[in-house]
Amino acid sequence: METALACLAIDPAGLKGLWLRARAGPVRDRVTAALAAIPLPLRRLHPTITDDALFGGLDLAATLATGQPVMQAGLLATPSSLILTMAERCPAGLAARLASALDQPAHSLIALDEGADPDETVAPALADRLSLFLDLTDIALGDSRDISLDAQRLAEARDRLPTLRLTESQLAALTRAAADLGIPSLRAPLLAATTARAHAAWQGRREVTDDDLETAAALIYAHRATPLPEQAEQQPDHPQPDQTPDQGEAQSEDQSQSLPEEMLVEAALAALPRDLLEALAQGRATRAAKSAGGTGAEQGGNRRGRPLPSRPGRLEPGARIDLVATLRAAAPWQPLRRKAQPDRDAALLVRAADIRLKRFRETSDRVLIFAVDASGSAAFARLAEAKGAIELLLAQAYARRDHVSLLAFKGHAAELLLPPTRSLVQTKRRLAGVPGGGGTPLASGLQLALATAAQAKQRGLTPTIALLTDGRGNIALDGTPDRARAEEEATLLARQIRLSATPALVIDVANRPQPSLKTLAQIMDAPYLALPRADARRLSAALGEALES
Repeated sequence: METALACLAIDPAGLKGLWLRARAGPVRDRVTAALAAIPLPLRRLHPTITDDALFGGLDLAATLATGQPVMQAGLLATPSSLILTMAERCPAGLAARLASALDQPAHSLIALDEGADPDETVAPALADRLSLFLDLTDIALGDSRDISLDAQRLAEARDRLPTLRLTESQLAALTRAAADLGIPSLRAPLLAATTARAHAAWQGRREVTDDDLETAAALIYAHRATPLPEQAEQQPDHPQPDQTPDQGEAQSEDQSQSLPEEMLVEAALAALPRDLLEALAQGRATRAAKSAGGTGAEQGGNRRGRPLPSRPGRLEPGARIDLVATLRAAAPWQPLRRKAQPDRDAALLVRAADIRLKRFRETSDRVLIFAVDASGSAAFARLAEAKGAIELLLAQAYARRDHVSLLAFKGHAAELLLPPTRSLVQTKRRLAGVPGGGGTPLASGLQLALATAAQAKQRGLTPTIALLTDGRGNIALDGTPDRARAEEEATLLARQIRLSATPALVIDVANRPQPSLKTLAQIMDAPYLALPRADARRLSAALGEALES
């Protein structure tokens, strides 16, 4: 930790910042206290910070007080070290703005990650740019101590930093080590090179050594590693009998040239335990919070929806003033304000604290995506029942603001028969000629349902997937008949549906409940319904009860 903080204090703009995963407490306070050594002003941010506070804008309070427009500078106007509290709750928009600011060689960011679960973590855009990572989760107070960095040594290291350069072979070794560790980002080797220079300056060296590269690999690559590289086969220490001495010397020379790369990989793997690496990878994959419901997701807004009581706030882009509430809040203070400013001839003296903003509760439209098994094993009657259930649900679409989409999987692949719509006439026309029969490409159906749900989310809809099948998938994604691979791919896609936070429902239409389909529902984190004998009305009722629960 001292090494990481020293490198950050030497070159904060080059290293971009630190991802500090720890709950609030004295152990974290000891680390954050050492941030005072960074030669940039420390400024704290909150995940709800506005664009005006970041980039600057109109100072409403000063403008109302003076009667003329007064502009204020944002936090990003001057180089600074930004401390983002509750970084695991940082919205995507703020993460994109901070990532854009970090791309400029001026700022650094300290992301205080207080997530309690693996799926609560820093946004990928920020994690990719922050060079350093420290995890204080399992460190007790008795196992830690105050961190003190020598100010004179840091000043000498900063003076020495511009003279340090990495050779082409060192840069190549860092790049190959990142590839061996499964790190796709090109920022990682660049950050590792910057960290190696900072570590060499901290150690008082005049050139970057292999020890600096190993330290940089441990600090930069360990938490970014994805699949662990397979261990290379041990090469013989002596030439084989049929090798000539020249061949043995050339082979030894090749091994010596590849040694630094192997050392970098080993240093990165030794920095963090394997279970922590897997937890970090799972957290990056499951960052999206779960949001489900029978109706569309509710969200607060200031444009439309059911009116809510107004609240104090700032005039931000898109905000709407509740004029009556603002005047009501300012009216009692007029006598005092007239005495304080007798020279003002305005009809009404309004302050920033008087501003009241309108609020609304908006419910987004829901789209119900039917993924129907139209193969021969599912029987034609099931397809007719699905058609009837869709028509019954669509008849209530206007009252419940629902959309309906239909896809069928049979033969070798799935096909989208009906995009999200509330048109009853169009739905009946599309449903009329849906054929059945053939193999069961269950994985293809799940893949198309996931893609349709993603498109619906981009349009502002709240998707829910309803899977109707007998669970006997036997066609792989490439269209070949392979039951084992088809089941493996279906399991993988079910896990992706769960990670995408898309609500789902699995309806088993087989004559007998299928344990494999129940397991698939558990992987999707979806309710499981066994309906071996159900007509369209019972199917529609079951769907309505499950989606409203």
